[in-house]
Amino acid sequence: MIDEKYQYSAITYKIIGCAMEVHKLLGNGFQEVIYQRALEEEFALQHISAIREFEMNVFYKGKVVGIRRVDFLVEEVVSLEIKALRKLEDIHLAQAINYLEAYNLEIGMLINFGAKSLEYRRLINPKYNINKSVKSNR
Repeated sequence: MIDEKYQYSAITYKIIGCAMEVHKLLGNGFQEVIYQRALEEEFALQHISAIREFEMNVFYKGKVVGIRRVDFLVEEVVSLEIKALRKLEDIHLAQAINYLEAYNLEIGMLINFGAKSLEYRRLINPKYNINKSVKSNR
């Protein structure tokens, strides 16, 4: 359900819809890359802009210390990390939040295709800085 009190609610609603369609057709049991490819196709069918394996620099005190890839950057504003696990653990949530912080994105999602029922979480970056953008960090 779209709830306009949440930033990018309409986008996250569409992401969940696409993930549900993929999970409905494929079920659980495949490797993550299969769900990634299927979700990429579903985004294209639904005319949702999504960059797969979006790569960005990670900075520490102004210096580049590494590169990270989030599974998808959707509509240039929502990071999407997907998993294909029986159960999500705290470490997977921490990874998704780290991507939000590293990319300075306000909203992200963590979706797990590996469980019998699709699991998803909407994430908010507590360190979001409105004055920085993803594009300037590329």
